[in-house]
Amino acid sequence: MPVINSSQQKHALTASTVAFTTCFAVWTIFSIIGLQIQKDLHLSETEFGLLVGTPILSGSLIRLMLGIWSDQYGGRIVYLLVMVTAAIATLLLTTVETYIMFLVTALGIGVAGGSFAVGIAYVSRWFPKEQQGTALGIFGLGNVGAAVTKFVAPFVMVAFGWHAVAQIWAAALLLMAAVFWYVTDDEPMLKQRRKSGVKPDSFLKQLEPLKDMRVWRFSLYYFCVFGAFVALALWLPRYLVGAYGFDIKSAGMLAAAYSIFASLFRALGGWLSDRYGARVLMYWTFIVATLCTFFLSYPPTDYIVHGIKGDIAFSLAIQPMGFILLVSVLGLFMSFGKAAVYKHIPVYYPDNVGAVGGAVGMIGGLGGFLLPLTFGMLNDLTGIWSSCFMLLFVLMTIALTWMHFSIVRMERRVVPELAKISKDLHELSHPAPLVLTDWNPEDKGFWETTGKRIATRNLWISIPALLLAFAVWMVWSVVVINLPSIGFKYTTNELFWLAALPGLSGATLRIFYSFMVPIFGGRRWTTISTASLLLPSVWIGFAVQNPETPYVLMVVLALLCGFGGGNFASSMANISFFYPQSQKGTALGLNAGLGNLGVSTVQFVVPLVIAAGVFGSLGGEPQEWVKAGVSKSIWLQNAGFIWVPFIIATSIAAWFGMNDIASAKASFKEQSVIFKRKHNWLMCWLYTGTFGSFIGYAAGFPMLIKILFPEVNPTEYAFLGPLVGALIRPVGGWLADKLGGARVTLWNFVIMICAVFGVLHFMPSAGNPGDFWGFLAMFMLLFITTGIGNGSTFRMIPVIFMTERLCAAKGQGIDAIAKAKKDAAKEAAAVLGFSSAIAAYGAFFIPKSYGTAISMTGTPDAALYCFIAFYLGCIGITWWFYARKTAAMPC
Repeated sequence: MPVINSSQQKHALTASTVAFTTCFAVWTIFSIIGLQIQKDLHLSETEFGLLVGTPILSGSLIRLMLGIWSDQYGGRIVYLLVMVTAAIATLLLTTVETYIMFLVTALGIGVAGGSFAVGIAYVSRWFPKEQQGTALGIFGLGNVGAAVTKFVAPFVMVAFGWHAVAQIWAAALLLMAAVFWYVTDDEPMLKQRRKSGVKPDSFLKQLEPLKDMRVWRFSLYYFCVFGAFVALALWLPRYLVGAYGFDIKSAGMLAAAYSIFASLFRALGGWLSDRYGARVLMYWTFIVATLCTFFLSYPPTDYIVHGIKGDIAFSLAIQPMGFILLVSVLGLFMSFGKAAVYKHIPVYYPDNVGAVGGAVGMIGGLGGFLLPLTFGMLNDLTGIWSSCFMLLFVLMTIALTWMHFSIVRMERRVVPELAKISKDLHELSHPAPLVLTDWNPEDKGFWETTGKRIATRNLWISIPALLLAFAVWMVWSVVVINLPSIGFKYTTNELFWLAALPGLSGATLRIFYSFMVPIFGGRRWTTISTASLLLPSVWIGFAVQNPETPYVLMVVLALLCGFGGGNFASSMANISFFYPQSQKGTALGLNAGLGNLGVSTVQFVVPLVIAAGVFGSLGGEPQEWVKAGVSKSIWLQNAGFIWVPFIIATSIAAWFGMNDIASAKASFKEQSVIFKRKHNWLMCWLYTGTFGSFIGYAAGFPMLIKILFPEVNPTEYAFLGPLVGALIRPVGGWLADKLGGARVTLWNFVIMICAVFGVLHFMPSAGNPGDFWGFLAMFMLLFITTGIGNGSTFRMIPVIFMTERLCAAKGQGIDAIAKAKKDAAKEAAAVLGFSSAIAAYGAFFIPKSYGTAISMTGTPDAALYCFIAFYLGCIGITWWFYARKTAAMPC
């Protein structure tokens, strides 16, 4: 390694810290200028929160990528590009006029927030381990950039307008970029690597440490200390103006005091972590933060006590000075917590500081996006200014409890070597009965004595988890038809977009989810993916209560519902590992079929629960539903809230009741071989014809009924199609086991074409009012065939890949045959997930096709004729490759 002198260290640390300060000042610019933009554009609290949070979102999401690029290409060049890009975006801010374009420009400004991941990687390379805590703590002083913006920007804005703030901040960032490039040098490790000719690790290789659960625990802590810091840095000016009546200049200065305490003492936190240990510091951080947020969350309250001699009235409220003191103390200990979290990263992951630091920073930064947005929604919902601190109190309490639980478990550790068995909590490992190290379902003796019982338990926990995933995924299909009746002013095409977007995001997520089980383990991933459904469920419950909720936010929530769509890929891949070849069709049919019931469940349950105040006063006030002169009260928020307790219960059941299979572990590289397999792409096409049709028709069915037959209440019938399609799916798997998957699939597509022609026949047309009952009957037949086709195509996949691998290993000995079976199981699992990802785009394209056809021609006929053409292609593929007598892969 090259010799590093103290002068080089000082230059690197000083320049990086000043650059980060400048970037942070730009990153939080909307906390001041956003107040004037809110007035100019007449934004609601929620729209203001979204504007302030957008750069935080983009700056958080890009941190992982920037961190990896810093490890690969060097922090110096990446730092320069970050500053130049953010400066250009800040200048462009002064040229836009509409709210949407402000949001787009804010995404570019967010790149400045990604500088943290770059700086962490760059600075850590210049210092030995025993000094990294202090060095990174000093670098973290750059958080004071938020205080610079809050202290200086209000005066500039009052004197010259908000455009001047953006122009000056952009110029400062460009100047800083030039100075940084001039005074710094490439890090020693990069020079050494260039000299030796060693290539940097690939992007995927850099991601490998993210499999470690410890990374995500650090991320949780950082969400609470850094995410909450950024959120309050952005929110405090608005809070002080609204809750205490300060003018913007005074509010900016007071908010700056919080930012200073939360930034300047980060260096001290790094030193304390080096001296006394990060664990002790984290304890103090969360204890003090919990106490501070508890007191800050108490709203001003008037009391009347009916005493013996008359009423006694008094009030409880935190006065401005008390508020400032508590918030400053909160910021002080948050600064300690930020340093303590990052003390660990270069110690545990010296070769992946950029990737791990980027991931932790990304989650922390996401807190800075989600929390201000949630603060605005809570203000709109509760009308209580201190509701933001109520939320922070809950988060701090959860973090403290989880950390303490982890440490207690660690102290009870018995055998350190057992960490090789369970890596859920690396420092706390115990023998892990939930990890199956010996799993061979093809052994009949093992299956009957042990395997069947374990597989059945995993299946029956997987089914409700998948059902809830489908319910959350498809909840917009029911919500959108009620939005116009409660005051939301969206066009028909916008409503179709909201119904279609969960399909788009869900299908995209399935591509990634399909590879997660062999990487993380089925139990872990089922728990994580199920718990993630809480985010869209809770947010939808808040958003639909305010007709002023911007359409952009509704789009974000619709995309988040895609979490539910992604779960199918991992769920099917996971269950496929548990069952022998002879029972995969039935098992996958049960998992998918009963899981698919979530679609009909949401379309049946939501109309019932929104008709009553299920959660009482906790669920919020009802909305007035008005249509054709008829009005009634509904609680549309229950469409999201109703799933929350079930999601929590199922997540707990998955964590404690399911299993990980050690032999099912595989890297992304091992699984990516499926992209070279011809049959992967052919089965993606066929499964799009069956499952893509099922989920697309389910998503668009309520809106289609409402448009074609306006006199009919779609909620009374929409659930029937997904219900029969889901229930019949296991029958499709069973028929494929008995008759052959290709034969069942071929004739199924023939019937699907007939059913679509039937739908066209019974639809309204010029001079023909149509026949709703015939239309409904044809759609029921269509849903039945999609269900049968889902089961039969998924039965084909394991057979195809097992046959292909065994043929390739024929004559090579017993070991080769055993390896071929294992490879076939892994490839089939990956194809099951990946094909479901591709097919899930049907949930986007079918509703969107309806909307496009209606907007262009006035009817959905053109979309249906396109579907017929697609099914004809499916028939040709099935017959040529799988069903004819001389097919290359009969099944």
